[in-house]
Amino acid sequence: MAIIMELFDRITIDPNICHGKPCIRGLRYPVEMILELFGSGMSEAEILADYEDLEQEDIRVVHAYAAHVMRVKRIEMIAA
Repeated sequence: MAIIMELFDRITIDPNICHGKPCIRGLRYPVEMILELFGSGMSEAEILADYEDLEQEDIRVVHAYAAHVMRVKRIEMIAA
């Protein structure tokens, strides 16, 4: 439960910021973008160096948020 409260403290959703995508602390850094940076091969240190207003705790919470969102019962494929 504590991690859920921390998610809501650091991950914010505001329809006026980044079209309502989940962002870090109301900044214009969507969770999705940070995950894409990791996916492209950037390290945590590189991300923090490039985005100086981010904090190490923000990165940890991005991972926790992604794990929380992925807790679904099942995923069904939709025919194209």
